[in-house]
Amino acid sequence: MPEQFKVLIDGFAQTIGAAAETPDNPFVALPPAHIVLAGGRLKYDSTFMDRAPDLKSITRTGIGYDNVDLPEATKRKIVVCYTPDAPTLATAEHAITLMLCVAKQVRQRQIEIERGDNVDFVTLSRSTQVNDKTLGLIGLGRIGSTVARLATGLGMKIMAYDPFVADQQARELGVHLAVSAEAVLAEADFVSLHLPLSPETRHFMNAERLRQMKEGAFLINCARGGVVDETALVDALDSGRLAGAGLDVFQQEPPPADHPLLNRENVVCTPHVAGGTVEGKVRLWTEAIQQSIQVLKGERPAHVLNPEVYGKM
Repeated sequence: MPEQFKVLIDGFAQTIGAAAETPDNPFVALPPAHIVLAGGRLKYDSTFMDRAPDLKSITRTGIGYDNVDLPEATKRKIVVCYTPDAPTLATAEHAITLMLCVAKQVRQRQIEIERGDNVDFVTLSRSTQVNDKTLGLIGLGRIGSTVARLATGLGMKIMAYDPFVADQQARELGVHLAVSAEAVLAEADFVSLHLPLSPETRHFMNAERLRQMKEGAFLINCARGGVVDETALVDALDSGRLAGAGLDVFQQEPPPADHPLLNRENVVCTPHVAGGTVEGKVRLWTEAIQQSIQVLKGERPAHVLNPEVYGKM
């Protein structure tokens, strides 16, 4: 490993082993970068890579990597890693938190007491218990599986759809594995999305699938904003088909202040911070830095997204 190397941290360049740089234009210091610790704000595409001809590694600080052009990186012999385990527990807890907030009508009650309403809150409340309710998971990977374990502790019945998960794995989690997403949507009182964003999953929850959800159900999304057709979701909420939603992600981030899903009493929103706990960020940066150093040392990290690049090196 060189005694001095440059690392770009989500758009801000730092020189390790030399004086730190903080230019007004963060890309001024990009050309000599060897390592990029990549957040979710930028596009790491061919235009970006053209500006860093010495780039050896891009490590995505998170579980989603749809903003990294893997084929382009592979062509340039750039190793792309990610940190899938770091945000798992934090994101799963956040999904449960959003579910409980909408089930207990936390936002409605807060708005009422802030404006000084003097009403019979108990009589007006239409909050619901989650115990003995059905939680439907679309995706049963790292985060979905952790949500299932946490929800089991709340006494929920869990069903899931994931074509890449075996029946035995689902049984070990106490999860009923459905044969289709539609089967989950029809039965679940709460639907939590845990699938990656891809051309196949963009607007996975479209108007048709939202109509297939159980009337009065709740939608939770801590995956990617693009997997939900937001216009269709607004329509489903306006019509009363859905009782509410808990959203940590949006198609445009941050969403504009006049976004129709904001400022609704039955929708709880957070700004894509599910994985951003203190503990989660420590794990995330530790894993990202460790893997980047491994690449520089000629080693193969645990979470390489384009392993075929090693055959080209």
